[in-house]
Amino acid sequence: MIQVRIKRVYEDFSETDGYRVLVDKLWPRGIKKEWLKYDYWAKDITPSPILRKWFHEDIPGHWDDFVVQYQKELDASPAVADFLTLIKPHPVVTLLYASKEPVYNHARILRDYLEMHLKE
Repeated sequence: MIQVRIKRVYEDFSETDGYRVLVDKLWPRGIKKEWLKYDYWAKDITPSPILRKWFHEDIPGHWDDFVVQYQKELDASPAVADFLTLIKPHPVVTLLYASKEPVYNHARILRDYLEMHLKE
C-alpha cells in the first residue's frame, strides 16, 4: 500500500520522502525552482481559485465547508484518476505545500482523499 505524507516545501528534503509532488497552484514564495527537489507539480488537483479565495477569507470558519467543496472538486476532476495512476508505482508519496497553516490546508484534505481512493 502507498504511504501518502504531507510536508511544507520549506522543510528539508529527505530521501525517505519518496516521490515528491508539489500540490499548490502557485509556485511557493521564496523558493527557486532549482532549489526545490520535486518530481511532479500537480496544479490540476489543487482547489479552484474561487474556492481558495473564499477559504482564505475566514480559514477556520470556512474549514468544514471547504473540505466538502474541495472533495467535490476532486470528485469531478478527470486529473485525479491520472494522478492516482501516476503515484501508484511509488511506495511513498510526499505532497508538498507552502501554507504556514499546518491544520487548515488543502494538502491534508488531498492526502486523506487519495488514501481513501487508493484503498479501493
